[in-house]
Amino acid sequence: MNALKFLGLFACALISGLSFGAEVNVAVAANFTGPMEKIASAFGRETGHKATIAYGTVGKFYAQIKNGAPFEVLISSDAETPSRLEQEGLAIPASRFTYAVGKLVLWSAKPGVVDDKGEVLKRGAYRHLALANPKMAVYGAAAVDVMNKLGVASALEPKFVLGESVTQAYQFTASGNADLGFVALSQIYQDGRFASGSHWVVPAELYPRLRQDAVLLAKGRNNPAATELLAYLKSEAAKEIIRAYGYEL
Repeated sequence: MNALKFLGLFACALISGLSFGAEVNVAVAANFTGPMEKIASAFGRETGHKATIAYGTVGKFYAQIKNGAPFEVLISSDAETPSRLEQEGLAIPASRFTYAVGKLVLWSAKPGVVDDKGEVLKRGAYRHLALANPKMAVYGAAAVDVMNKLGVASALEPKFVLGESVTQAYQFTASGNADLGFVALSQIYQDGRFASGSHWVVPAELYPRLRQDAVLLAKGRNNPAATELLAYLKSEAAKEIIRAYGYEL
């Protein structure tokens, strides 16, 4: 191979490397795990970029971002945390948007345990009730709001099994270690079908609206994969996936 041809191939490879194959570090709320797995896969196929994802609670992510964690995008379970990061100079102004509105469900892996009005909470004929830690997780705080409005929170507190995130609350319930639990609708619903067991979709008036925002973090300012991921999250392809898991848009 002559030198000129070699330099031409090298230049093409360099241009290709600059255009494709960037990587973005993304912090994603635990309730959005199912949809995000599919969205990240489709995003990678369509753009050539790679989304490296960590799932967890927004409270923990906020602390990590404040302490310099290398996240470039936050896909949150609330609107307050992205807004706070924006105000503190840790997120890019005007990049924040609502990508979904979540729903809370009371679920048991066993049929016949949870009725369609949530009366099981008042009867209390069970040993353990799983929920995400309300101090760290939005869905856990919403569950406490529901129980407070129903007047059962104090009576049920001894039965609480707290998970670090709504994912762990789901795992406690799915394994049977908790008789029932408050989980995200997205964890037990897909493409018009509920998971086996029994459930109560909690009426929206019993807890604050679970508006979920995404934002470009300061560390992702100059990363094209970060801005393209947020743009993809707004696409019809992504919205179709999000709706399939029961979220509102």
